[in-house]
Amino acid sequence: MRFRFLLACALLLPTGGLAQGRPATPRLSCAEAAALVAREGAIVLETGPFTYARFVRDGGFCPLPEAPKPAFEVTRDNPTCFVGYVCRDKFNEGSSRD
Repeated sequence: MRFRFLLACALLLPTGGLAQGRPATPRLSCAEAAALVAREGAIVLETGPFTYARFVRDGGFCPLPEAPKPAFEVTRDNPTCFVGYVCRDKFNEGSSRD
């Protein structure tokens, strides 16, 4: 319970990423990033200085004909943190090198 309170407080603090409109995975811990995706269901996060992506909790947040694909991002404490999923076209999976 205390972790949730601290996480909520940390996400409400003004930081560069939040001031720009979206949290940045490199500034979050792995647990914070994963919890944010899980709580929101679908959210756009910065993944680098000029990059961002939409992450989802599960396939229910992907439009058809897209399907969820595991997403691993760099976080403050983990270079390959599983934060949730990204939606990818399941019929054109071979044409993209995501």
